Amino acid sequence: MHLVPHHPLREERGLTPSAFSRLLEWLDDGVDSHGETYLEMRRRLVSYFDRRNRLSADELADETFNRISRTLEKDGAIATRPPARYCYVVAKFVLLEDIRRGQLHAPLDEPRIADLSAARRSTELDEGDAIREQRLECLDGCLQALKPDQRELAIDYYRDAGQQKIERRRDIAARLGISMNALGIRACRIRNTLEACVETCCAKP
Repeated sequence: MHLVPHHPLREERGLTPSAFSRLLEWLDDGVDSHGETYLEMRRRLVSYFDRRNRLSADELADETFNRISRTLEKDGAIATRPPARYCYVVAKFVLLEDIRRGQLHAPLDEPRIADLSAARRSTELDEGDAIREQRLECLDGCLQALKPDQRELAIDYYRDAGQQKIERRRDIAARLGISMNALGIRACRIRNTLEACVETCCAKP
């Protein structure tokens, strides 16, 4: 899957060139994406903070990466996989600290029930977001592990909807020289392989 960056790749504020390179390498998790994984992860983090109504979403995303980079520099490695999962763990703490800072600077007579409720809802949403992100990361990895022809078939077979989906599947069957039934069986086997792979991946600590 090719991700098109929405803004130029740049070094995070406060990071040395070597620390930033280490961060990029860790995010790529063994597959050089030429910075695209970083750009996509930063976009997700900004969206994560935006959904929680934080005014400084970009700065909080940068702070999340800064903390991860300091951990990499200190410990040399991070055991949590995939990297996106650890990013959301760190982002959760950055979010809660930002909420607390807002409460400390609020006037003493200002109601804080809404902020506390928002923090509680954010904590509950964090776990769901982390699980969804983990499954997406695992699915990407499992798709890449398939043979190219299997990966192409899986993507083409399950895309679109309605009549367009039917027409696409007929085209695939014609291209492969097999019946629609045989195509369905082949796609089902690939899907079962993907599902088993994703479940195994998500079960890893």
